[in-house]
Amino acid sequence: MWFAARPGNEHCQVPAPEARPRRRGPGVLVPEWRKVAERPQGTVRARADRRRETDGQPGGWHRTDARSGRLCPVELRAAPASRLRAGRRDGPRAAGAGQDRRESRGGEAGGPSRPRGQALCARPALALWGVDSSSGSAPLPQLAKPRRRPLGLSGMAATPQSLFPSGDDLDSSQLQMEPDEVDTLKEGEDPADRMHPFLAIYHLQPLKLHPLVFAPGVPVIAQVVGTERYTSGSKVGTCTLYSVRLTHGDFTWTTKKKFRHFQELHRDLLRHKVFMSLLPLARFAVASSPAPEGDSREIPSLPRAGPEGSSRRTASKQKYLENYLNRLLTMSFYRNYHAMTEFLEVSQLSFIPDLGCKGLEGVIRKRSGGHRVPGLTCCGRDQVCYRWSKRWLVVKDSFLLYMCLETGAISFVQLFDPGFKVQVGKRSTEARYGVRVDTSHRRGGSRCKHCSKGSRVPGLSQKGFWCKERSLCPFIYLFNKPEDFPGDPVVKTPCFHCKGNRSLILKCSSYRQARWWAQEITELAQGPGRDFIQLHRHDSYAPPRPGTLARWFVNGAGYFAAVADAILRAQEEIFITDWWLSPEIYLKRPAHSDDWRLDIMLKKKAEEGVHVSVLLFKEVELALAINSGYSKKALMLLHPNIKPPTSCSDLPATPDLTHNQLFWLGKDYSNLITKDWVQLDRPFDDFIDRETMPRMPWRDIGVVVHGSPARDLARHFIQRWNFTKTTKTKYKIPIYPYLLPKSTSTANQLPFTLSGGQCATVQVLRSVDRWSAGTLENSILNAYLHTIRESQHFLYIENQFFISCSDGRTVLNKVGDEIVDRILKAHKQGQCFRVYVLLPLLPGFEGDISTGGGNSIQAILHFTYRTLCRGEYSILHRLKAAMGTEWRNYISICGLRTHGELGGHPVSELIYIHSKMLIADDRTVIIGSANINDRSLLGKRDSELAVLIEDTEMEPSLMNGVEYQAGRFALSLRKHCFSVILGAAARPHLDLRDPVCDAFFQLWQDTAESNANIYEQIFRCLPSNATRSLRALREYVVVEPLATVSPPLARSELNQVQGHLVHFPLKFLEDEYLLPSLGSKEGVMPLEVWT
Repeated sequence: MWFAARPGNEHCQVPAPEARPRRRGPGVLVPEWRKVAERPQGTVRARADRRRETDGQPGGWHRTDARSGRLCPVELRAAPASRLRAGRRDGPRAAGAGQDRRESRGGEAGGPSRPRGQALCARPALALWGVDSSSGSAPLPQLAKPRRRPLGLSGMAATPQSLFPSGDDLDSSQLQMEPDEVDTLKEGEDPADRMHPFLAIYHLQPLKLHPLVFAPGVPVIAQVVGTERYTSGSKVGTCTLYSVRLTHGDFTWTTKKKFRHFQELHRDLLRHKVFMSLLPLARFAVASSPAPEGDSREIPSLPRAGPEGSSRRTASKQKYLENYLNRLLTMSFYRNYHAMTEFLEVSQLSFIPDLGCKGLEGVIRKRSGGHRVPGLTCCGRDQVCYRWSKRWLVVKDSFLLYMCLETGAISFVQLFDPGFKVQVGKRSTEARYGVRVDTSHRRGGSRCKHCSKGSRVPGLSQKGFWCKERSLCPFIYLFNKPEDFPGDPVVKTPCFHCKGNRSLILKCSSYRQARWWAQEITELAQGPGRDFIQLHRHDSYAPPRPGTLARWFVNGAGYFAAVADAILRAQEEIFITDWWLSPEIYLKRPAHSDDWRLDIMLKKKAEEGVHVSVLLFKEVELALAINSGYSKKALMLLHPNIKPPTSCSDLPATPDLTHNQLFWLGKDYSNLITKDWVQLDRPFDDFIDRETMPRMPWRDIGVVVHGSPARDLARHFIQRWNFTKTTKTKYKIPIYPYLLPKSTSTANQLPFTLSGGQCATVQVLRSVDRWSAGTLENSILNAYLHTIRESQHFLYIENQFFISCSDGRTVLNKVGDEIVDRILKAHKQGQCFRVYVLLPLLPGFEGDISTGGGNSIQAILHFTYRTLCRGEYSILHRLKAAMGTEWRNYISICGLRTHGELGGHPVSELIYIHSKMLIADDRTVIIGSANINDRSLLGKRDSELAVLIEDTEMEPSLMNGVEYQAGRFALSLRKHCFSVILGAAARPHLDLRDPVCDAFFQLWQDTAESNANIYEQIFRCLPSNATRSLRALREYVVVEPLATVSPPLARSELNQVQGHLVHFPLKFLEDEYLLPSLGSKEGVMPLEVWT
C-alpha cells in the first residue's frame, strides 16, 4: 500500500530513507518510526505522532495489515523514469475534486489499485514509489479512491494554494512539529538582545524578516475573554468578533478577531512551514535537543465555522481558539513569524518599557500628504494628489507613528498635543471607513485664510501687526493695507502654523474597524497621554511635576562638570541643543588631558552605542560670527551615531598649554567688547593679547532636573527635531532618524542622579513658534507675568537683556509693566516690597566704548534705557510720576564689576551677566535660556526653554524682620548669589536671610554706590554717569586713571571694594540718540532684531 501525506486535496510522494530531511512541511514525511492505526474497511492511516526510538521498534516506514493487524516494513525506492512519465500523464485523474475531506483520507478497501501510485511531491524533481516487503515486489494497492485535481493544476507542480485546506475545520496536524523543532528552536544571536531595550528603535527591521519581537524566555499567554455578535441589522454586517486578551510579561493588550482571521493565520503558518522545508535559511536553523518528558506536541484543531448556537457552544469554541493560540505561542518557529506578529498586532516597538504601554498597532492604509506646504494649495483642490500607502501604525501613550512595511523604517511621528482630535466618517476624512487624526494646537499669531484659525498676539494692534509681519517675514505679505480687513489680518500665503499642522487620514477595511481604531486612539490619548492633549498652567505644554529633584549651578565650573558626569553615565541617548557649541571645549578644568573634551567624550559614547542628536542655532552671519557650520563639520562625523552627519576636516590637535591656559584655553580667553570671536575653526589659537588685555568674566545660572521634567524637556527637543526633519527637505533622508519620546510612566526609574538635588515642583516652559515646532507657545512670558503679579515680598532678576514695557508697536512684552504695577500696588498699600535687577553694564558686542561704542552696542543700550529710565513708557518715568523720589525705596538696578593684576598693573573689567533668572519670595525660581525681550518671550521669534521651580520643602528664614518659611532651593540659590555679589566671604557678620528689611536694602545700595565710586576714581571706567554726551565722553577718556599714574595707591584703594556690585549708570549718553544711522548695516536691519 502507499503512504502519502495529503495536504488539502492533493497527494504527496514520500522521500527515500536515505534522503531524510531535517525540516519538513506538509507533503514531506520523514522515514522515522511512526504509529500506524487501522481504519475501518481495512484502510490504513499514517498518524502524525512520532514514537520514540527508545521503544525498541526499528526505524523506517511500516504499515499495518488490514486483516492481521501485523506491522510490516515498507521498502522505498526511486521510481523508474517510465513510471515518472506515466505519473505525469495520469496526473489529472489522481485526485477527486468533489469528495469530502474525511472521504479523501481513507477510501474503500476494494477500490481499484494502480500499478503506479500517482501523487504530488513537494520537490517535483523526485518521484518515489514503494514496495511491500511482506509480499515480494508487487506494487502496493491504492489507499483511496482517485480524485480529480482542479483544472489547470499540472501533475507534478504544487502551488501554495493547493497545499492548504480551504474547509472550515483546519487540520492542526499539518502544523505538527517534531520535538527537536518545538521550543528548542534557538532564536539566533541578534544584537538587539544584547543592547538596552530602548535602543531597538534605531535598529528596526522589516516585519517580514522575522525580527525578534518577544522578550526571550517570557511566555505569551492568550485568553479569549468574550465575543461580540453583530446581526444583519447592524451597520457593520453580520459577524462574530472574538476578544483575545494577551499577556507578555508586564504588557497586556486586547485584540478583536473574526474566525476567518484564525483561518488565514493557520494557512499562513502552514505555508511558512512548507517554505522553510523547501528553502532552509540559516536564521531558522534547528538546534536538536530532546523534548521534555510528557510534553504533548498535539495542537488542537480549529472548530468548524458556522452560525453561533447556544452559549455552551460559544464558550466551547472560545476555549478551542484559546488552546489553539496558546499551543502555537509556545513554538518560537511560529511565534516569531510575521503572520503571527501581525495577527497579534505586535512589532519591535511593542515591548519597550520606556515607550509606555503596548498601545495599538496594526496594518493600515494612510493617505499621502496632510502637511500644508506653500505652493501646493494654490489650486485649492489638492485632493487630486492623494495616494494611499500601506503602513504599520503604532499608537503609544503620547504619540503615534507609522512604519514602512518593506524597510521597517519609521516614516512619520506625530506627538499628541492640545490640538489632538480624532474623527470618523467620510464627511471628515473624504474616504469610506476613514479615520482622521489632527494635532498641532492653533494658538496665537495671524489668521491664515487656509486654516481660518488663530488669534492676535496680545497687545499687538492691527496696524502694528501689519508692520511687524512685513519686517519679520518679507515673503509673507498682506492684502493691500491693514485697513481693508474687518477683523484680524489675514496672511495671503499659508502661514507657518499650517505648515506645521498635520491631518493624518487612515483608511480601514470596515466601519467596525474604523470605529475601533478611533476609540482606541482616543482612549490612549485621554488616558496615559492626557498630560499632553491639554494646556496647563501658564499655557504650557507640560504640567507641573511634583517631587522632582533639582539642583542649581552658579557659573560654569560646577555646571559643566555635571554635564561631563551626565554624558559619562549616558546609556541610550544624548540630546544637545545650543545657541553656540564649541566641540573642543573642556568640560572639567584644569585641562591636563583630553578625557573631558566634549567631542572626544561624545565620540566615546557613540562608540558604546549611545545615539547623540544635536540641534544648533543657524546664525545670521551678518549679525553673529559663531560659525555654526564649523561646529557641524568638527563634530557630526565623529561617529555614525552622532547626527546629523556632514563632511568634516581633521579635528584640531590638543595644544601645549601653560598654567594660565589650563583654565582659559585658546578662544576661551576673550573680551567681547574689545574684539569679537574670529577664526573659530582654530579654537586653541589666541585672538587677543593675554599680556595687555584683561579677560571679561562671564556669569551664568544653570539648573539640572530629574525624572518627568527631563522627559518633558526631551519631548520639546524631539518635537523640534522631528519638525525640522519633516519640513526641511535635506533632512528627510534615512540617515536622520525620527526620535521617539519616552513615556513618563518610567520617568521615576532614574539610572543615576546628580548629588545635591532638592525636592521641588518643576514645570517646563518654552517659547516656540510655527517655524520651529509647528505651534505657538509663550508660556515663559506667562510665567514671568504671573510670578511678578503674585509676588508678596521681593523680586530678584538677573538677565542678559532687559527690553520691555510695551508700547504696542516696537516692544510688546509686558514684564516691565508688571513690575511697575506691582510696585505701585505695594506703594498704595504701604507694603514693603523690593525689586533687585542685575544687568550687564554693556551689551556683549564689539565696539570702542571710548568713542561711544559700536552701532550694535548703542542699539541695545537705546532699548535698555528706554525700558529703565528714558521715555514715557520706562519703569522709572512711570514710578516717578506716581511717587516722586520714593521709587528708590522699591527698586535697585545694578551691574557687576571686578578687578585684578595684569602685567604688574591693576586692571578692571565688567562681569558679563549672561544669566536668565527670576527669584520671587524665596519660594519660586525661573531659570532658563529666555532673555527679557520680545525675541525670547513672545514665542514667535526665538526658541527658548525654562523651568519654573516651586519649593515644597521649607526651612525657617526672615522676611522684613518676621519669621518666614522659605523654600530650600530658592533660599539657598539667592543666598549664594548675594554672598558672591556682596563679598560675604570677607564680611562674616553679613546676614543674608532677610532681603526685604530696610537694613539689608540700604546695605545693598551703599555697597553698589561705594564700589562704583572707587572703580570710577581708580580706573575711570565706562560706562559712567559722568559721560552724558559724546563730547563729555571724549573729555573723560583723555584723563589718565589712578591705576596708571600711581599703581600702589590704586591697590590700596581697591582693598575697600566689597564684592562685585556697582550701580547701573542710568545717565550714560542720555543726551545722545543711540539708534544706528540708516547708512550703517545695523541701521538697515529691522528693529525687531534688537528687541
